[in-house]
Amino acid sequence: MHLDDIFPGAPPVEIEGLAYDNRRVGPRDLFFCVPGFTTDGHDFARDALSRGAAALVVDHQLELDVPQVQVPDVRAAMAHAAASFFSDPTARLTVTGVTGTNGKTTTAHLIRSLLEADGRQTGLLGTVRSVIGGIVHEAGRTTPEAIDLQRTFTEMLAGGDSDCVMEVSSHALALSRVAGVRFAVGVFTNLTQDHLDFHPTMEDYFQAKRRLFTECAARTAVINLDDPYGRRLAEDPALENVISFALDAPHAEFRASGLHTDLHGSSFTIHTPQGEAELRSPLRGRFNVYNALGALAAASALGVPVPVAIAAMEQAGQVPGRFQTVDAGQDFAVLVDYAHTPDSLENVLQAARGLTRGRLHVVFGCGGDRDRTKRPLMGEIAARLADHVIVTSDNPRSEDPQAIIAEILTGIERPVEHEPDRRAAITAAVTAAAAGDVVVIAGKGHEQGQEFAQGVKLPFDDVSVVREALERR
Repeated sequence: MHLDDIFPGAPPVEIEGLAYDNRRVGPRDLFFCVPGFTTDGHDFARDALSRGAAALVVDHQLELDVPQVQVPDVRAAMAHAAASFFSDPTARLTVTGVTGTNGKTTTAHLIRSLLEADGRQTGLLGTVRSVIGGIVHEAGRTTPEAIDLQRTFTEMLAGGDSDCVMEVSSHALALSRVAGVRFAVGVFTNLTQDHLDFHPTMEDYFQAKRRLFTECAARTAVINLDDPYGRRLAEDPALENVISFALDAPHAEFRASGLHTDLHGSSFTIHTPQGEAELRSPLRGRFNVYNALGALAAASALGVPVPVAIAAMEQAGQVPGRFQTVDAGQDFAVLVDYAHTPDSLENVLQAARGLTRGRLHVVFGCGGDRDRTKRPLMGEIAARLADHVIVTSDNPRSEDPQAIIAEILTGIERPVEHEPDRRAAITAAVTAAAAGDVVVIAGKGHEQGQEFAQGVKLPFDDVSVVREALERR
């Protein structure tokens, strides 16, 4: 391919690859000088050329004797260039994008299960893992950079995938990583406080999510009408084809009634445009019913017959780190969940309270170098909903764990325990539990490490630590 095939009017320079990281530049690559938050790709252009780059994409001309394409937004240009370079793979791959604050991972896993039950080999891109051509890979960031994303779509097609379900983060939308992706369906789960270290306001956060349905133009929008931002989105004149789901909104097309949930799962009546059916899901909690409804609505939009989808939903297993039970034969329940926002922690603890026959214990912390305003909010929620609270460390990153804990404690008006050693905190909660109790370990879910200052990441898995504590009992 030549540079003018990607950017009409540019010199006809031969291009053999695309790169945004100067350390990964190969001979005759096109290097995108992406401005970052701490570094600027323009500063690494000379190094990229020394490694063989044939041309640059810049937002201002550099004093270098090399073909340069100047664009207003390097990230957006990179996304569309990647789609072009990889021959527009999503024109042949049916892509469903799931966005929202909570529920993305579970909803995406469920949609994939329903599509696979309909005989469609389906790729997955998400927080917990990716599946490409039937091969499971460890996940990196929730939504990859545009070049990596378009390359992955090409690998999915080569591996026999006909569909792909992907989580779409607000960062990916704001930074144009998914520009150039042709979305068949977009799912909006909800919007609650998170990422206010990146988005200056909740309105900015919402507008980033909205881009999946407007700028990315998902052909069908599947929207939660019980969420106020969802209702606002559903009324957006830019959306032409909307399918709604809800537990409370009576006019939603996919609804649930008669909900009963326990440690074994949830049962409810599902109401769809094709009729009603009884459904028994192994997923517990009211919040997971929303995930199930969103997945059923999305699968229906993709042509999966409702009876096939319901049968598959009843067989769908739990997602790692998402209200995951850890059972070693003990007479109390332990649940590990990724809940790391005020809304998700409240949802998880409310669901756990409904399963509790004794006391409800919670172990949680807040991540360092992230939105600090949610720390006292999460403290208040934990103290209000749980009987026994242990505030601990999450991923402190560059911050002092004790300082993070202190900010959480400002939202708590009663005495609670605090232990910065997460392993010790989990062990203390498991040790304190009695018959009929429920222990919730919140914040890290599926994560396999704990992040400290200077980029240090030490192995840590909540589920494994829980198992060790149960064995010691």
